[in-house]
Formats: sequence, C-alpha cells, structure tokens
Amino acid sequence: MQFENEIKAVDALHKTFNDISAEIGKIVIGQNEVVKSVLISIFSNGHCLLVGVPGLAKTLLVQTVANVMDLDFNRIQFTPDLMPSDIIGAEILGEDRSFKFVNGPIFSNIILADEINRTPPKTQAALLEAMQEKAITAAGVRHLLPNPFFVLATQNPIEQEGTYPLPEAQLDRFMFNIHLGYPSFVDELAIVRNTTSNRNVNLRKIINAEQIQYFQKLVRNIPITDNVVEYAVKLVGKTRPNSALATEDINKYISWGAGPRASQFLVIGAKCHAAINGKYSPDIEDVQAVAESILRHRIVRNYRAEAENLSVEKIISQLF
Repeated sequence: MQFENEIKAVDALHKTFNDISAEIGKIVIGQNEVVKSVLISIFSNGHCLLVGVPGLAKTLLVQTVANVMDLDFNRIQFTPDLMPSDIIGAEILGEDRSFKFVNGPIFSNIILADEINRTPPKTQAALLEAMQEKAITAAGVRHLLPNPFFVLATQNPIEQEGTYPLPEAQLDRFMFNIHLGYPSFVDELAIVRNTTSNRNVNLRKIINAEQIQYFQKLVRNIPITDNVVEYAVKLVGKTRPNSALATEDINKYISWGAGPRASQFLVIGAKCHAAINGKYSPDIEDVQAVAESILRHRIVRNYRAEAENLSVEKIISQLF
C-alpha cells in the first residue's frame, strides 16, 4: 500500500511539474531547459545561479515562478554600496527605548539576488548562512527564515568593471549554475509580439508552500540503486586532479575539482529529474542530465586550459 502511494505521489509531481512549466511558458518563452533546471532546484531544496547577458528574462522568470507557485517574493538589487544589514535586517531603537529587530528582505520564500557579483564579498557573505542554514544571526540572536526558502541569483558575464567574483565557498552553495543563451529567431519573434502589445495573461497558482515541502520530502525518499550512486560519486571524483580517478586531461587542465556537496547534489538532482519525467527511480542518464549545471562552477581551470581556450563544459563532457 505504501509503495502504491509513493507511485501516485511521483505521478502527482510529474503532472505538477508539467502544469507549472506550461503556466510559466505563457510568460517566459524559449527557456524550457532553464525553467526545468530552476524547478528541479526548488523541488530539490537547492539554490540557483542564473548567468546570462541582460534582456534574457532572468528577473521575469524568477517573478513568474514565485507567482505560479504562490510564494512570497523579494528582489534585492546588489550594488557596490549594499550593506549586510540591507539584506538581513537590523536592530532599531523603538518608541519604548528598547531595541527590536526589523526583518530585511531576506525574509521571504524566494529571493532574487539581482547581479549578485556587483557587491563586495562582505555583503555577499551575508547570504552564506541564509543559504546553508535557512536562518540568519543578528546581534547574537538566530532568526529562522520562511520555509521553503530559495535564493535565485543572477550574474552578468560580460560587464566585468565594478564586479566582485563570487568566492568559491559561496559558489558551492548554489546547486545549479545555469547559463542562459539567446532565444532562437522563432522564439524572439514570439517574445517581441507578446511584449509590444496589450496582451494580458492571467497566471494560475498551481502549487503552494506546503505542497512544495511535501514534494521535497518525496524526492529525497525516491529509491536509487547503488550503481547510480557510485556513478555520481565517481564522476565527481574524476574532477579532482592527482586523484586515483582523475584522467590525463583533468591532471593537465584542472587546478581544483568538485567537493562532496557536488556528489550530494548529483544524487538528489537525479532523483528529481527522474520524478518530473515520470520515472520512479533515477538511472545514470538522470545523473548526466544534471551534471553540467552542478559541476561547472565547482571546477577551477588552470592557466593551461585558459590559454588553450578549453571550456569547463568541454572538460565535463569528456568525463562522461
């Protein structure tokens, strides 16, 4: 009986994913794989880093996801003068002459950290505890954040002046590093037509916070065979230079490989990828489907790889 219930639950997740994707597709056109990755990260209880040039609907995507999933949403514009208290909140002196804590914009279900690489490391670090612990500490007091809680950050890859590269410790907190490309001619045609008219779209709310938490637990309970787990761990092990699993190219072109968090994300991501496709257990293909977005920001190329213009994506594809 329990097994039958789990099958029905996976079927429900599969249908819910399709309904959410269809609803988001009314607003965001031509970014199906990006939408898929964002939803996988949410159902896997992870965070996303969206990398793309301006105008590719990164902000619109996050707003639409929050709307369709009936979640509270806050946008934080990261700038060079942004302070940690502008994110987490601060204590103020009240009328009764006692200090009280005023919540910052971080207290929401979905946080859009817009242009996260435009703020100094001190302010970027304010997100670290929130992303890992789902809580913040102010004046020695720990404050829990709403549940569910996701950080969807955007980064502009072409404007390097006045930017601060994200520290490796912060990059590692993001489950996915998703690259957005330009739309096809047909998709761009549809985008221009839809956004230059008086077209109004009413979005349905497909799911709520309580249902999201249920599906997050479901994803973790999905069974996975030992050989798939071993494949995921070996794949991560191959990225580490001078290890027993490292290939000749890894030793030649990589300075640092991915850590254990990558293995964890590969397994949980493969489970979710299988479920949204109507499968009741993941296989190696599901691991490979999420591997590039999970590994690309955890592998550090050396000077030789940069000199030969060898991309991280090319290196990852060779690991398969």
